[in-house]
Amino acid sequence: MKSLIFSHEASPDFFKTISKQLDGEIGDLVSHVFPDGESYIRINSECTDREAIIISNFHEPNSKFLPLIFLCETLKEMDIKSIMLVCPYLPYMRQDIQFRSGEGVTSRFFAKLMSQFIDSLITIDPHLHRYKSLDQIYNLKSKVLHANPYVASWVKTNIKRPIVIGPDSESEQWAASAAEIIGCPYIILKKVRKGDKEVLISPPNAREHNNLTPVLIDDIISTGRTMIATAEALKLEGFQAAVCIGVHAVFSGDAYSEMKKAYISKIITCNTVPHETNKIDLTRLLTEGIKLNSAK
Repeated sequence: MKSLIFSHEASPDFFKTISKQLDGEIGDLVSHVFPDGESYIRINSECTDREAIIISNFHEPNSKFLPLIFLCETLKEMDIKSIMLVCPYLPYMRQDIQFRSGEGVTSRFFAKLMSQFIDSLITIDPHLHRYKSLDQIYNLKSKVLHANPYVASWVKTNIKRPIVIGPDSESEQWAASAAEIIGCPYIILKKVRKGDKEVLISPPNAREHNNLTPVLIDDIISTGRTMIATAEALKLEGFQAAVCIGVHAVFSGDAYSEMKKAYISKIITCNTVPHETNKIDLTRLLTEGIKLNSAK
């Protein structure tokens, strides 16, 4: 029988595009929230011995976690064979070490919980900084897809004479890979974070490249302060306003409005998190990843 495809907070257009490209059946799911805040769920599809594919928008995950677990547990009680979570943006990855005594390493806690309810996970460019792979914390089959070829294609099509700028060492894996695909130079800067909204960026010392268009590439745009500080550092060396590209459009608080005020010409993101800056479509990347993993 065909796989059942469910939406977990996915944007309607995103879900429609992916489900159309898959040889599956859209699951008949009824869910709502009672006035007291508790969730209700009912599945009207036949589930026995079928694979469930859940397309999820897991940005701002706390309110979305319980409804997902209720969906998974209901599927299991209806004798589903397996559950694949397609989660373009995987939350709770940045707290990957105990920076100060008493802190909870929430990436491990979240992974432990999720591993109890799903059988496989497909995601795009999770924040693997101190972890080498998701296998270090997730006890399930996982597949990590990479947005860089799509980001690089957008840059090649839309930016003349680019130079890729990585704001810090964590961004080097994305910046170096994109620059190689584009066929342009890249520079990695040094960052010192003073707090959630205070960031210092080392001068790039790259005046010989200031005739090129700086393209800042990172996996997540959260507070936006790193990109703002980087753009200002480039401005001091005579660069034109930067193009900022993020895989995941998290944009916490006033991040987006502050970035629009800064020395930045364009803000571009992939559609892993719904946002008005989504210009790079990754639905094809996801559907190809789903098909390959469903065939195994």
